[in-house]
Amino acid sequence: MIAALAAAATAAAATGVPTGDASAAANADVLVPSPVPAVTQAIMDQPVAGAEGLKNVVAARSDTIGGIVNTLDSLAIQVGSTRVSLWDMTVVVLVVVIMSSIAWTASKLAHRLLANATRLDLTQRLLAEKMTSLVVWAIAILVGIDILGIDLTAFTVFSGAFGLAIGFGLQKTFGNLIAGIILLMDKSIKPGDVIAITDQAGNSTFGQIRRIGIRAVSLTTRDQKEYLIPNENLMINQVENWSYSSKNVRIQVPVGIAYSSDIVKAEELMLQAARSVKRILKTPPPTAWLDAYGDSSVNFIIHCWITDPEEGTGNVRSEVLKALWHLFHEHGIEIPFPQRDLNLRDNEAFRDLVEAMRKA
Repeated sequence: MIAALAAAATAAAATGVPTGDASAAANADVLVPSPVPAVTQAIMDQPVAGAEGLKNVVAARSDTIGGIVNTLDSLAIQVGSTRVSLWDMTVVVLVVVIMSSIAWTASKLAHRLLANATRLDLTQRLLAEKMTSLVVWAIAILVGIDILGIDLTAFTVFSGAFGLAIGFGLQKTFGNLIAGIILLMDKSIKPGDVIAITDQAGNSTFGQIRRIGIRAVSLTTRDQKEYLIPNENLMINQVENWSYSSKNVRIQVPVGIAYSSDIVKAEELMLQAARSVKRILKTPPPTAWLDAYGDSSVNFIIHCWITDPEEGTGNVRSEVLKALWHLFHEHGIEIPFPQRDLNLRDNEAFRDLVEAMRKA
């Protein structure tokens, strides 16, 4: 506004029309130039208008500090018609640091307040925290731009091209952000769930979800390896969630016994071994199914249930098999090993071979 009044006053002085006489300016034959070009030129000469205002305030308070500020302002570079000084950059850095600190503190405070809201479950609280963080940082950016007095219309063309490039470059990032929010909204995958995933080589592994971030989900396996899985992968690929609606998981323990063994007694011992493991549920009870007649053994499968898959499944199988080992030895149940029966055909060559072996 000050620049516009100054431009109008300069134009009035050039035409000989007093600035306070409105009717004379209206009847003058010479047209008064519009103040808009002057305003635009002032914006381009001083892209960070807030830095100029802050410089005037500091100079009015202290001559010493004002001299330092003027020195910093004199160190400038000219890019086309735009002038950027060391003072402008200093003010920008200070505003960015201050607004980032305020936004970070506000986000942490909001997270604490949401954590104390006991009515929200873990998934709802995480979703509220993410949305709050996005809102806080958006407000901080807008307030910072307003404090600096940056006129974004001067960067319309540049920001359009830059925004298009950022859009292509960060397409996956924003896709993962939206996918993470959707996962939290529908509660299909949430922190604490145990899921099984398959990599590109077809190897399956399972682990517990520790956190859902902006870009990826953190999955920790039983050997403490942490996988960072992009949120989009969990949206578009098939995921086996062991604790989606219930944490009860059935474990299968294959067991083989010799053909000469008592299968009824062996089945009783299998159920006894399964019931002796503390992590296996009593209800539903363990069951033993005869699966197949193998080449060297009669194959059974012990089915048992657990309710804490995050503690692992391989250790449960190990405990069942170790208990069953001792029970089989105590009751004479034979654990088979591969065996083959050879049938030799009786012919003249075979008889000659037997006769030769006798003479030897």
